[in-house]
Amino acid sequence: MTTNNPEDKYIIETRDLDIYYGSFRAVTDVNMRVERNAITAIIGPSGCGKSTLLRAFNRMNELSTGTSIKGEVIFNGVDIYAKDVDPVEVRYRIGMVFQKPNPFPKSIYENIAWTARIHGFKGNMDELVEGALKQAALWDEVKDKLYQSGLSLSGGQQQRLCIARAISIKPEVILMDEPASALDPIATLKIEELMQELKKDYTIVIVTHNMQQAARASDYTAMMMLTGNGERSGTVIEFDVTKRIFTNPKDKRTEDYVTGRFG
Repeated sequence: MTTNNPEDKYIIETRDLDIYYGSFRAVTDVNMRVERNAITAIIGPSGCGKSTLLRAFNRMNELSTGTSIKGEVIFNGVDIYAKDVDPVEVRYRIGMVFQKPNPFPKSIYENIAWTARIHGFKGNMDELVEGALKQAALWDEVKDKLYQSGLSLSGGQQQRLCIARAISIKPEVILMDEPASALDPIATLKIEELMQELKKDYTIVIVTHNMQQAARASDYTAMMMLTGNGERSGTVIEFDVTKRIFTNPKDKRTEDYVTGRFG
């Protein structure tokens, strides 16, 4: 997949995006732009399509049968759903970290090395593993036990190992689906601090139910809500700088949600 305009301010753009599970339209008419080297949060009540929208950014929805889209998802000037685009390459360049830490049942070292190896890495593996673990703020905690199982780590460490695994292949975008929801407050704060460091080199899009986390960690926020037209379909009702979303939203539904009146 070749791309255009790599220096453009916006790295991902959706145009009139609808997402379907079979005949059910889960997400309706989303038009938004994700800024490069920034953190964009997607918030909203349960069931409004946040994770579905996030997974559309790297074609992960296609791993479930019966999913389809209408509209476009533009990544660096290229529609990732065009017929000549390889979804595997899309996921190589737009990585994903899931809600529950899912390290491979391998050593800490092999969690990263195996991932790099299957993507064709031929360089110095020790340097790559160390660099990825340092970027994920995990190196100092695991450098003396690299050959222990990744499953032996704490929940927060496992999630940072998954982030290290994701960045080991140098994606341009990291998608995070509730990456701290299973973690305690201290581990959650470490993930948020890590995101601030990572955005120097990567673009991050995060789905979160935690309003404080969205307010603290993100630069931009997309507010999703059910359309209210009789369908259980979600859409983005407001997208803006995070500070404005939380202090002066334009939509009353956004204000009600972020202040805890419903949701």
